[in-house]
Amino acid sequence: MAALQRRTFFKLGLAGAALSLFRPAKAGEILSDYSSVETGETVFSPIVISTWNHGIAANAGAWEVLQNGGKSIDAVEKGVMVTESDLTNRSVGIGGMPDRDGHVTLDACIMDEKSRCGSVAFLEGIAHPISVARAVMDTTLHVMIVGAGAKKFALDRGFETIKTPIPEVKAEWKKWRKEHKDEYTKPEINHENHDTIGMLAMDKFGNISGACTTSGWAYKMHGRVGDSPIIGAGLFVDNEIGGAVATGLGEAIIRIAGSHTVVELMRQGFTPQEACKMAVDRILSKHTDLTNLQCCFLAIDKKGNVGSYSVYNGFNYALKTAKAEKMVDAEFNRSW
Repeated sequence: MAALQRRTFFKLGLAGAALSLFRPAKAGEILSDYSSVETGETVFSPIVISTWNHGIAANAGAWEVLQNGGKSIDAVEKGVMVTESDLTNRSVGIGGMPDRDGHVTLDACIMDEKSRCGSVAFLEGIAHPISVARAVMDTTLHVMIVGAGAKKFALDRGFETIKTPIPEVKAEWKKWRKEHKDEYTKPEINHENHDTIGMLAMDKFGNISGACTTSGWAYKMHGRVGDSPIIGAGLFVDNEIGGAVATGLGEAIIRIAGSHTVVELMRQGFTPQEACKMAVDRILSKHTDLTNLQCCFLAIDKKGNVGSYSVYNGFNYALKTAKAEKMVDAEFNRSW
């Protein structure tokens, strides 16, 4: 409970800062545009979007790449690395909460405009799982490497190591363990306790890439992997159409291949906003018990249209362009 209270306080603090710095925006707003240079080449206005309030800092990291004419794949990697390094974040990276056995296991995936992708899951002791996922994409014939194999891969390539859980998180886990003994946790997924960072960026060339990284559900069963490192569930990009990321209860998102579903709906002609809502509706249709079933989607198409939608109120995302920097409250299902 102490962890949740601290996380709630931290997130409310960020939210307050965001409200003071950024004007509100409406979900589904067109946020990019086109311009032509003298050569006749089409130049896109770069844009980066990412889930939750911690996306503000992550977007700033990505924008350093985009504003200098860099590629979207480099931007999304650099952006989510900011969150992975955030000691105050309790479900991404070094500050993440452990599983029920006390292990902080990290999951991440990345995908570029050529549909190349890389993923790692159940990875321990590595500072930047997103960069390991990038190395899987860039240097191997594989897409996903997990567990001890993923750690060996990372160590062989000299990736920075970390010791987890950090002391304050370990203390929280020990208290939880005494109180819960052998019982397994039930999901309590909402805007206060599920902070996966999913990011999408479009560069000046009009190319879209995405990244997703998390330490997952606090006190999960040892070995559990959610949607975040799964291409098509936590992240999917098709550069002809657009990209999508997901956050929330990963098990529900996996069941409908959530991010792929959003992109395919955009392929059929639906806007990002409509596609995100339809994916949420599909999840709702598959479940009779909606308790704590918070699932959220964020998407962008090739024209810079952005959409988002969630089961319950509380999901928001951060946006950065050359002309705007803001937090956006997602639309949500209002049927209850």
